[in-house]
Amino acid sequence: MYPFHWVPAAGRRHASLDERPCGCPYPTGTQVTTLCRQELLADNSELAWLWETCPDCNREARQLAGVGP
Repeated sequence: MYPFHWVPAAGRRHASLDERPCGCPYPTGTQVTTLCRQELLADNSELAWLWETCPDCNREARQLAGVGP
């Protein structure tokens, strides 16, 4: 398991190292610090999971996971 979690926020799917409540997705409105160094509010709606992935979070997540680009 990786140390980060994906979270839709601000129109993109971001990744965060913040602890999730009870291991569930971050509830809508939860403030998270993302791997792209932003403080954003989670949007756990069905449509939000279809947003594009933040390229900076993707790069940082891949580095943490030890996989290439």
